[in-house]
Amino acid sequence: MSFATPLVLLGLLAIPVLVYMYAVAQRRRAAVANAFVTKPLTPSVAPHRPRWRRHVPMAAIAVALAILIVAAARPQRSAAVPVTDAAVMLVNDVSSSMASTDVTPSRLGAAERAASRFLTMVPAHVRVGLLEFNEKPIVLQSPTTDHALTQSALTQLRAGGHTAIGDAINTAVRSLLSLRGQNGKRPPAAIVLLSDGTSTNGANPIAAAKQAAAQHIPVYTVALGTSHGTITVKHGTSTQTVPVPLDPQELEQIASVSGARSFTVNDSGQLKAVYAHLATQLGHKHVKHEITASFAGGGLVLLLFGSVLSLLWFGRLV
Repeated sequence: MSFATPLVLLGLLAIPVLVYMYAVAQRRRAAVANAFVTKPLTPSVAPHRPRWRRHVPMAAIAVALAILIVAAARPQRSAAVPVTDAAVMLVNDVSSSMASTDVTPSRLGAAERAASRFLTMVPAHVRVGLLEFNEKPIVLQSPTTDHALTQSALTQLRAGGHTAIGDAINTAVRSLLSLRGQNGKRPPAAIVLLSDGTSTNGANPIAAAKQAAAQHIPVYTVALGTSHGTITVKHGTSTQTVPVPLDPQELEQIASVSGARSFTVNDSGQLKAVYAHLATQLGHKHVKHEITASFAGGGLVLLLFGSVLSLLWFGRLV
């Protein structure tokens, strides 16, 4: 919960002062009574003392005033609502290391399945595109609300080549910047980048992420793989097993500088869960709703309750 005018909450400092003044008044009232009646005669002069009941109305009024001060600060609650127009570019690494089978059925196969799940869960009005990259980025599908087209493009992913993450981010940003919504303005956009290591070619990926952030396009990164991943490389008639361990550090930096989150996953189940989470997150936005009326109503009811009790029991407001 947040407040539109939080400085009003300083008024809550007056509540302890009010309670202190009430306590002083009660002690003064008791002192006056003792001045006119000796203690042994008190039971016969005032046989029915209200004891704890005399403090209930004041406690109710003090709490009511505190609630009303909170209401005056205009409390707000954040709620997730579906976005009416947004765009997401799925950016998939298809370098040689993505052929590693340390993730079932392979890193690239798991990425394809997770992206497919993303498409089934993201709201229909969110435009989703697909970009693959190794040493060269290629837009397989520009962002569209026809998710079947993006789904079909997923089948074109093939592993091979080196890794140019910076170029991939720059290409995705250009594609997203070219979009226009119904009002003629660029819709909110985000990038979901999946890879298994650091960039080996092209533009600096951290600089590219900073440029994306400048355009208000967060780059969510997903590092996929394990420390024991390997691939088989052919050299003429012979083959060689080459280790391709997961290296998530650069991906974490990319997400951080762009104002997004990074995820590191080691199996296809985790990857699907991450993509499902991102589909929900990117398909909704948080909107603040003012709940002043609820606080004000509760405070007024409690204030009335305390006042009525005081009148019924003691014939006075406090």
